Amino acid sequence: MWRVLRSSVTLPPVPPVVEVLRRYPDAGEPLACEPIGKGLLNHGYRVSTTRGSYFLKHHLDKHHLDDASGDHATIVRQHRATQQLHSLGVPVAPPLSDTEGDTVTVIDGQRYALHRWVDGLHRDGAQLTTAQSRRLGALLGAVHTGLEQVMEADPPPPPVRGQSPDPADTFTLIDELLTAARHMGPRDAFDELAVHRLVERRALLEQHAHRRPPMPEGSARGWVHGDFHPLNLLYRGADPVAIVDWDRLGVQPRAEEAVRAAAIFFVRPDGELALEKVRAYARAYRRSAGAGAAELAAAVHRVWWERLNDFWILRWRYRLHDRRADPQFPAVSALAVWWTREYEAVGEAFTG
Repeated sequence: MWRVLRSSVTLPPVPPVVEVLRRYPDAGEPLACEPIGKGLLNHGYRVSTTRGSYFLKHHLDKHHLDDASGDHATIVRQHRATQQLHSLGVPVAPPLSDTEGDTVTVIDGQRYALHRWVDGLHRDGAQLTTAQSRRLGALLGAVHTGLEQVMEADPPPPPVRGQSPDPADTFTLIDELLTAARHMGPRDAFDELAVHRLVERRALLEQHAHRRPPMPEGSARGWVHGDFHPLNLLYRGADPVAIVDWDRLGVQPRAEEAVRAAAIFFVRPDGELALEKVRAYARAYRRSAGAGAAELAAAVHRVWWERLNDFWILRWRYRLHDRRADPQFPAVSALAVWWTREYEAVGEAFTG
């Protein structure tokens, strides 16, 4: 008799585990199913069977999302990419094939994929040594070069990137968020910090509006993971054992993913970047991906500008009434200010 392990927290609905496992007879009989929190794009479960543990992923329908991650062809493409990367030695956890050779199981119009369970822990930059930071950069470079190789049959779509954020739009958003934060009742310490950062950021944008990046020209666009950060990388001891959650696999300027990832991995609680680790990471990435210093410099500028104009955590809180990302706000909001002040030093760390 199999059982569902739940808590008092609101969790995703119970998936049709028995029906899914019928497509995978080698996986054994189900014993327990435990939701792994509620994902932003999809739902995940740990399924224990008579033959081991598995990760069951429920790919939500695309019309419930802001992107096409629920589209069948898109999911199949993600699966094929991870299978081929795995064959190249990139640490991933590709989906298993069912009795028909498919990696996507469709039940009542819902799409599921079964993966072997990977034991591992998430580690942020503070937990990585300089040598491990170097290895992280080399790993991301290997992902980019590996994707370039395995996605040859999927040529990049035409560029859809528009202009970088317009400060005029950001000023409008700041005013809207300021009104929301000031009229929260009762206001708490988060709201006070939000008001402070919004006023501070408006002044910074007024000072630096002339530095808005132009349309990207000649940037090395290619297939990228799309969401490379500590929660999507599992470690076993000092070794990365699996890059997970490939839902945002897509085509972007590759170096921008490298810079965004560093800004997440290596940000300290006070908003500073651990530049010595960033330098080791970036040098290894450049060697592994074959990226030049000029490419990284342009990416640093675009991501800095992106961060200066971005208020996604506040939009979640005040527009969507979703506070899951609130704990990230102090460091993220401080980073934009610190990065602006230390712009030259940050650029040198990525390119030196």
